[in-house]
Amino acid sequence: MPDFDSVIRHADNHPFLGIIDGKIAALAGEGSGREEIDATGHLLMPGVIDSHVHFNEPGRTDWEGFHTGSRAAAAGGVTTFFDMPLNSNPPTVTVEAFREKAALGREKSITDFGLWGGLIPGYLDHLEPVWQAGVIGFKAFMSGSGIDEFPKSDATTLREGMRRVAPLGALVAVHAELDEKNTSAGVSIADFLASRPISSEVAAIHLACELAGETGAKLHIVHVSSVAGLEEVLAAKSRGVDVTCETCPHYLVLTSEDVERLGAVAKCAPPIRSREERDALLGRVKLGQVQTIGSDHSPAPPAMKVNDNFFKIWGGIAGIQHLLPLLLETGLSVEMIGQLTRTHVARRFGLPTKNGLQVGQDADFSLVKKQARKEILQKDLHYRHPQSPYVGLFVHHEVAHTFLRGRSIYDQGVFPRQHGGQLLIPHRD
Repeated sequence: MPDFDSVIRHADNHPFLGIIDGKIAALAGEGSGREEIDATGHLLMPGVIDSHVHFNEPGRTDWEGFHTGSRAAAAGGVTTFFDMPLNSNPPTVTVEAFREKAALGREKSITDFGLWGGLIPGYLDHLEPVWQAGVIGFKAFMSGSGIDEFPKSDATTLREGMRRVAPLGALVAVHAELDEKNTSAGVSIADFLASRPISSEVAAIHLACELAGETGAKLHIVHVSSVAGLEEVLAAKSRGVDVTCETCPHYLVLTSEDVERLGAVAKCAPPIRSREERDALLGRVKLGQVQTIGSDHSPAPPAMKVNDNFFKIWGGIAGIQHLLPLLLETGLSVEMIGQLTRTHVARRFGLPTKNGLQVGQDADFSLVKKQARKEILQKDLHYRHPQSPYVGLFVHHEVAHTFLRGRSIYDQGVFPRQHGGQLLIPHRD
């Protein structure tokens, strides 16, 4: 009788992995499985937890949706995503909205998922009920979100929201830019890049950290784009503030020159910075000063990416499918990538069964094929709208197979499952 349900053999970095009942049962030794997979020439990578995506369902499913979004995730080795409370409509700021989105995720997603709640003016009384319903944390914007139904939180709203969720142990994530630091003169790409300076990010991070320290709330700064912004996080941490931060592949791979060249597909906020800033931020990541990396996958229909005024173009990077392959191009070690995209995320967000390639953990992993230099092509994108600033870049790794709790969800361009993703609710202390 086989010792395991499945056995993965001969991966370059893990010679043996045995799976029983969707859990990792062995990482060394011998044994047979009902299913045997030869992983020669592949890296065995822990399934990515992408803690920052916008799949926009319900209400704006034509922008992406759980069906196409989760498939693109699986094609990139992502086995769990956390969906932001916007740009779905209604936003996830009430228990009813949470339940509606959760039901759609269970119906359509092939990967596991968590749902962010929203911290916005007028809905502070909903924070505790939404937390008890099962959100992964709360997201707030310190500048305009671009979505009317998800307004920004000023300092008073953010302070009160943090005060209310601190006793719950809930995490507050903030988009850290201050509108008053931004100007909108002009219409060009260069005008847009200049309108959202690093000083805007730094000032917002400083304020958010001050409020978290005052209220005792757990804080997570999303998509940090600059070393100066990271320095604010580190300074607050040294003062005892419970703060972590995330950056994104586009800040580690692309430059402002690429934005000028590519245009709308590379527009995001905070904007992509200079080559010097990119290289310096990547250096800080390699030093272990950033805790998590997420894609900030935020697609929109092509018609929203066209306008003579660059300020009016919808901003957002479509990138979940290439988060992992791009990180493998940066010089980060395989071990550090696993920490940034899996272990640290699971620990910060309270997912005790998602801590990585360890015995007893969920068997979520991908087999990544090492290959000759290969171009990222539009025809290979699994998004609802096949557009991305990463098209035309070259990578040396490609996700060949992805497994969720030991079952295949992606197999070299094929998706064996139509749904089956589970809603994840963080562990409550």
